Amino acid sequence: MTRKRRILLLSGLLPVLLTGSWLVFRSEGGEAADLIAEVNEGVFEIRVTTTGELEARKSENIYGPSGLRSIRIWQVKIEDIIPDGSVVDSGAYVATLDRTEISNRIKDEETELDKLESQYARTRLDTSLELRNAREELVNLAFALEEARIALEQSKYEPPATIRQVQIELDRAERTYQQARRNYSLKLDKARATMQEVSASLAQTRRRYEQLVEVLEDFTVRAPQAGMVIYKRNWDGSKLGIGATVSAWENVVATLPDLSEMISRTYVNEVDISKVKAGQPVKVSIDAFPEKVFEGKVTEVANIGEQLRNSNAKVFEVKVLLMSTDSVLRPAMTTQNAILTGAIPSAVYIPVEAVHADDSLSFVYMASGRRERREVRTGPSNENDIVIERGLEPGEQVFLSIPEGADKFRMLRLPDEAR
Repeated sequence: MTRKRRILLLSGLLPVLLTGSWLVFRSEGGEAADLIAEVNEGVFEIRVTTTGELEARKSENIYGPSGLRSIRIWQVKIEDIIPDGSVVDSGAYVATLDRTEISNRIKDEETELDKLESQYARTRLDTSLELRNAREELVNLAFALEEARIALEQSKYEPPATIRQVQIELDRAERTYQQARRNYSLKLDKARATMQEVSASLAQTRRRYEQLVEVLEDFTVRAPQAGMVIYKRNWDGSKLGIGATVSAWENVVATLPDLSEMISRTYVNEVDISKVKAGQPVKVSIDAFPEKVFEGKVTEVANIGEQLRNSNAKVFEVKVLLMSTDSVLRPAMTTQNAILTGAIPSAVYIPVEAVHADDSLSFVYMASGRRERREVRTGPSNENDIVIERGLEPGEQVFLSIPEGADKFRMLRLPDEAR
């Protein structure tokens, strides 16, 4: 059963229990007793009574690892967490998250990192060797070019054909040397690009590895400040305990409520929600401590109704702020909220059970004076009583249920002008 449905069921039982204060037993000669009530006069308060649940108005979230999405881990399970309601100091241990997936990812990145480091070292050696050979070739070609120039100078006294042949050898040596220099420049650029590519892959893998290790440290969750640890609730009201899943988009593991300001979160059915307004006073009692009653006021009334699961009932969320607090108050305690939606300074009223209806005619069975069914004109009602605008006087008595021999009670109608 969901928390909302439990709240509505409990709120429905309260009026029945309270009604007992109006009942009077009467028995004559050992006969079965009839339940009667006296007609009262006084201030008539119109209240909507509901059952709610305490929670802190403000709270500090205890988050899991903040980098789950960056490492592409979308959800983790709570492996261990301290008991709900534990009081902790700032920095104290709160929970441990399941490390299975991230540990496997770290192992994979370690393997990839080792492979890239070996590739980086090998590439650096290969390019160094290749460039060294290219530089040696350039030195040799420079010597050959110098020899060709000397040969040309020495051939100036030779025949023209010989001089021409030496000149050609010099030109060939010059072209070979220049081509080798250009090739060396290209090899150097290629070596730099290769090293940059390998270095970038290595750096990227190292960053991923370091990021995983950094996020892993946050898998041990600690309290950001001192307070009482309260388990976070899911949308269905269940608590995030051991084995529950924490999402990467909302990685809240638990909360630290501020117990200096408490609210009662309750739900009002669609029949009564039109009576409830922000600012109305509320009497809040705690089921665990029935002797304690706190003053409160309505702070928020939902504009959109909700439908309970497996039910056609529509309810509206209402938040009630307690105007004072107490050290015994704890989140999730059940409350009874009597919301004062209106008051009549002087009214005649009886329990709602005493009023009966026959089509559009409302009447009561009189227990005092003559035995008769008396027509009444009713007014506003609350969960226990209903106002009688015409037909009854204070101090008279009425039956709460249909008495024995009711078919013999004569009907006394109101005057036409009083209807």
